[in-house]
Amino acid sequence: MDNTPWLTDDERDAWLFLSSVIFNLPGALETQLERDSDLSFVEYMVLAMLSEAPESRLTMTELARQTNTLLPRLSRVVTRLEKYEFVERTVWAKDRRVSICHLLPAGREKILEAAPGHVLEVRRQIFDRLNKRQTVQLAKIGEAILGGKPSEIITVKKSVIEE
Repeated sequence: MDNTPWLTDDERDAWLFLSSVIFNLPGALETQLERDSDLSFVEYMVLAMLSEAPESRLTMTELARQTNTLLPRLSRVVTRLEKYEFVERTVWAKDRRVSICHLLPAGREKILEAAPGHVLEVRRQIFDRLNKRQTVQLAKIGEAILGGKPSEIITVKKSVIEE
């Protein structure tokens, strides 16, 4: 006997729409970033999260969390960004097991150059298609699925890198 709680028609439709967004939206955003700024989406997110962090620096663990990236992949991305002198990685003096990533002036310039085009693409792909009520609903749906608001889920742990 099959006890699987199969999706209802409404749940199936919602799931198919969500999975389509999951698979298609990142590609559209990445295409714009690569074309206009020569950055991948994850490279953009690394620079953006560092630009918003206190003193423009985060531990690699916190940066991985904020960019939804596994540490091995983040390490490869940061290595590429270091080659362009957008970021630098250092070891924390208080705990040599902790690596800290710091945004450099060239990285700040790059994110300031890339952000306007990225925001326009986000608007074009998402918010130009939604009214205010739908935007609020989208945020509430995301909060329900992820278990909190991004500002609650992604927190900058200042005390981790204070000297």
